[in-house]
Amino acid sequence: MLIVVVLLATVAMRVAIVTVVVYLLLPQGRFCPHCGGEMTAIRNRFFDRVVSALERRWCVECGWDGIVRRVRAASRRRAARRPLIPS
Repeated sequence: MLIVVVLLATVAMRVAIVTVVVYLLLPQGRFCPHCGGEMTAIRNRFFDRVVSALERRWCVECGWDGIVRRVRAASRRRAARRPLIPS
């Protein structure tokens, strides 16, 4: 019985390590990893609820589509609070 528990634990650790590495390899933000253009979000209620840390995006310029990591809301708020430069 102990052997089964140890083997299951090693399999679970491998799955966790692979999941973390794949997550860290995904591009982050709303800019295309290929051309640098701004991407459009593709909304899917099921995907947004099940995996809230990821989102699907499509690049209008080069046509790349894929899954990216979501940008944190705090960084959006910080960017919105920048003072405007008087002209």
